[in-house]
Amino acid sequence: MTHLLRTYAAAVAALVGLSAPVLAHDLGFAGLLSRNNSEDLPPLTISAEKPLADAPLVLKSGTYYEIELISDGSAELSVSGPGFFRAIWIDEVVINDLEVRPYGIDSFEFDDEGVLEISFVAIKPGTYTLQTQASSIQVTIQ
Repeated sequence: MTHLLRTYAAAVAALVGLSAPVLAHDLGFAGLLSRNNSEDLPPLTISAEKPLADAPLVLKSGTYYEIELISDGSAELSVSGPGFFRAIWIDEVVINDLEVRPYGIDSFEFDDEGVLEISFVAIKPGTYTLQTQASSIQVTIQ
């Protein structure tokens, strides 16, 4: 009888333990998309005369980022980086206050001056290249 009670008590303790929520992070209700897990990156300059950025970007996997791509209209330029765009989860792209939630992206093309904002979560570690016809930048996800 004592063995049966111990077995029953162990089973109840296991069930009580399983019913409590298990948190893998302290990011709050929104998880990866919470404010305390986000970072604004310096803008990238899309120009025929200037580099995309002053320094390479280093990102942390699992962090939510926002970055602006600002075209000065000096030339018709595209920003491509299919490897990078496949290594991130894109939450939204904002163009002229219109929010787009794309399934996948290979590149963006600027025909004139303008601003594009990308919100994303860095996922797959590695080193990637974002480039225009005039410049490129290395992006590392750690």
